[in-house]
Amino acid sequence: MIINVEDDFDLQKIAHCGQCFRAKEIFSGVYRFITGNRVIYISKENSTALNVSCDESDWSDTWTDYFDLGTNYRAIRAEVNGLDDYLKTAADFGAGIRILRQAPFETLISFIISQRKSIPSITTSIERIAQRFGRAVETEHETIHLFPTVEQMSGLGEDDLKGLGLGYRKNYIVDAIKNICEGTIELNALKNLSDESLIAELKKIKGVGDKVANCVALFAYHRVDRVPVDVWIARAINEDFGGHNFFLDIERNAGIVQQYVFYHKRFRNRN
Repeated sequence: MIINVEDDFDLQKIAHCGQCFRAKEIFSGVYRFITGNRVIYISKENSTALNVSCDESDWSDTWTDYFDLGTNYRAIRAEVNGLDDYLKTAADFGAGIRILRQAPFETLISFIISQRKSIPSITTSIERIAQRFGRAVETEHETIHLFPTVEQMSGLGEDDLKGLGLGYRKNYIVDAIKNICEGTIELNALKNLSDESLIAELKKIKGVGDKVANCVALFAYHRVDRVPVDVWIARAINEDFGGHNFFLDIERNAGIVQQYVFYHKRFRNRN
C-alpha cells in the first residue's frame, strides 16, 4: 500500500537516532519496525510516498500514532531555525527524524540496558531477550521474536537473564519487572501524571536515574519537553555551548531538538 506523508520522514534517521533499538534495514531501503505484536516493512517511493506492508486499517490504528504523524515536524524545525545557528544546522541535518510513540515496558527495559553500553551492544541484548522470552512471528521476509510482555517475564530472576549481555543490569531489570507485576509501578497510569511526577515514579525503579527516566518519558510517553542527557548531548553542551545547558532555554519541544542535536553530533563527521 502507498501512503503519502507531507512532512519530514526519513526512515534511516528515524531508525538510527538512538530512540529505538529494533528498527532495522533488512534490504536496501526497506526498514522493519516492530511495536507490540505489530510488524511493518516500509520503503520510500519518492519524496512524499511510502510503500508500507500493512493495510489501511492497520496503518490508521497503529502506525499513524507510532510515527507521530499528527505532529508537524517541519513547523518545529522552523521554530528551531530561529533560535540559534548551531541548532539550525543540527535540525536541518536531522530533518526527517520523528519521535516514535513506543511501548512503555519495552522502552523501560531497553533504556535500563542502555546504561554504559554502545548502541550495537544494546541492540544485541534486546534481540537476545526477545528470542529467549518473546513470541516467534513469521512474516513474509523473516521469522522474528516480539519483545516479551511483562507477563511473559514475570517471576524471572537474575539467573534467568544470564547469557544476554546484561551484566549488572540484570538486577535492575528484575526490580523493574517486580515493581510492575506487584503494581508498585503502573505503566499505563503513568501517562496521566505530570512530567515531574512521571520522572519521579520511574526513578523508584532500581537503576533508573535522570537519563533513563527522561528517555522513557520522551520515547514512551511522548513528553517532548524532556531532554535525556547522554554522552553525545553532554558533549554538545560542553563543546558547542561552553558548558551551558541550552536546552533549558527552549520553551517547547526540547526533546525533539535533543534528537536533532544527538543525530548531528553522532553522525556529522561520518557524512
